[in-house]
Amino acid sequence: MVNHEEVERIASLARVDLDETEVERFAEQFDDILSYFEALDEVPEVEAETDLDNVFRPDEVREGLTQEEALANAPETEDGYFKGPKVS
Repeated sequence: MVNHEEVERIASLARVDLDETEVERFAEQFDDILSYFEALDEVPEVEAETDLDNVFRPDEVREGLTQEEALANAPETEDGYFKGPKVS
């Protein structure tokens, strides 16, 4: 069973203030959720491999866009590449 301290710790990590009735309700809900996961452990595994068939069209090599065509509508480019925002 999930105890009050665990619910309060999770609420603290999520920066959510809970009163005592909410802590009790969430503890019960967490217990329900965990019991659902335990029920999944009881589901038997299936040992069947599925056969995948391409039901659409055969793959074919086609001419793609040139570099200039690909970059034509890009908001920013630099030295022949797409330019995006810096990620720190």
